[in-house]
Amino acid sequence: MRYVISGAAGFIGSHLCDRFIQSGHEVIAIDNLITGHRENIEHLLDNAGFEFIEHDVCRAVNISGPVDKVFHLASLASPVEYLNHPIETLESGSTGTRNMLEVARRHGASFLLTSTSECYGDPLEHPQPESYWGNVNPVGLRSCYDESKRYAEALTMAYHRVYEIRTNIARVFNTYGPRMALNDGRVVPAFIDQALRGANLTVFGDGSQTRSFCYISDLVEGLVRLSESEERYPVNLGNPSELSILDFANQIRVRFGDKPGIVFKPLPSDDPKVRRPDIRKAKRILGWEPRVELEEGLTLTIDYFKSLAVADLIH
Repeated sequence: MRYVISGAAGFIGSHLCDRFIQSGHEVIAIDNLITGHRENIEHLLDNAGFEFIEHDVCRAVNISGPVDKVFHLASLASPVEYLNHPIETLESGSTGTRNMLEVARRHGASFLLTSTSECYGDPLEHPQPESYWGNVNPVGLRSCYDESKRYAEALTMAYHRVYEIRTNIARVFNTYGPRMALNDGRVVPAFIDQALRGANLTVFGDGSQTRSFCYISDLVEGLVRLSESEERYPVNLGNPSELSILDFANQIRVRFGDKPGIVFKPLPSDDPKVRRPDIRKAKRILGWEPRVELEEGLTLTIDYFKSLAVADLIH
């Protein structure tokens, strides 16, 4: 099959490219590298089935030849980036989504949107099922990301209804693993980065807010299964095992010999107090649930970042 993947040089996108290339498919990878990194796909550039196009999907996208499936992952998904680039974030969810939907429409391809658990905002229902409509501040600092994804979902459903495009919507919860950017503001790379530098771990609020962490290989498997399904409405993909940020910080401390301390800072505006996916729909429809335990996933992720630190020292 021939896949088009936007945001292909990003964390999740690059792993998705790996999955399809390893399975013998062709991939046309699109990324403007505003937050993606060429290093994430460097190992694929010499593969005959892989083509990289440096392009901003907020401009029209023209793909020659057949296309079977379109995966739209292009987005400024990290808090640091979307707070620094709010307009670009809104554009990637609106104009960028429409341009990628147009690729699917013109080629008669299916379309998968990676949406986000941020659609639920600071949820009043816990855990969050797909039927929950959310508690989102539409004019807050985080609204550029939250509302871009909510609009992208609405636009995807409109294209499905008007043009009968085969669409899927994945609501992705916190995912972690190799190739994350250390400075992107998300808690897993932030804690690992601070620990590697011998700095204290920064915990916002009192650390009682909760998150759940899904390892990248599990998420990719969920995305692939969803893209092959007939489900047109959103599906949560994430790990339902929940823990507090303070507990998570202490797990990181243990892995670094209890050397890092903890520094508490004020909770950012509209930061969700709880976050845990209800994945009963994914289990029922896709036969999917996470397999990688946090202990194993953290080992793989920390080893990856340690190897980068060693490489930097060598160079």
